[in-house]
Amino acid sequence: MLERYYQELLRLISRSTGCRDKAQDVVQEAYARLLARKPLGDAPTLQGGARALHGDTPPDSGQRALLYVTAKNIAIDEQRLRQRRPHDALDEPHLQLRAPRADEPEQRLHDRQTMERLLAIIEALPPRCRQAFALYKFDGLSQIEIAAQMGISVNMVEKHIINGMLACKKGLPERDTL
Repeated sequence: MLERYYQELLRLISRSTGCRDKAQDVVQEAYARLLARKPLGDAPTLQGGARALHGDTPPDSGQRALLYVTAKNIAIDEQRLRQRRPHDALDEPHLQLRAPRADEPEQRLHDRQTMERLLAIIEALPPRCRQAFALYKFDGLSQIEIAAQMGISVNMVEKHIINGMLACKKGLPERDTL
């Protein structure tokens, strides 16, 4: 019976739960409950226990119906439980919230060290290059505004900015580049 109804029941419960993994758990639980069930009068059972599940004895429609109803009821029970305790869904590993990486102590130390390295590199630039680079990167001035303020050509401002960027890139490890 397992091979005969498993895929069909799994598809049905997957549509109901919206998750194939949860559906597999529900179907497995349904089979386990029916195997463990003791016969009650004329109620349908899985005759032959495990043998009936593996197809050695022909299952009747009552057994199939009992299997489907049991699986559907388990799925409904689990859905009700999730609705009553919605915060428990956060316990699922794929839904756990992590602090942003920037808040982790190792990342903060790394960022501070990178910033100190960059400031040292910028301080080591020639004065005019440092001034043009700082006005562009930190003050947000355009190249034309920098050229007017420094009394140099826009082309020279571009060269200073490029030299500053190259110095910063050269001074940082590959993954920390700007």
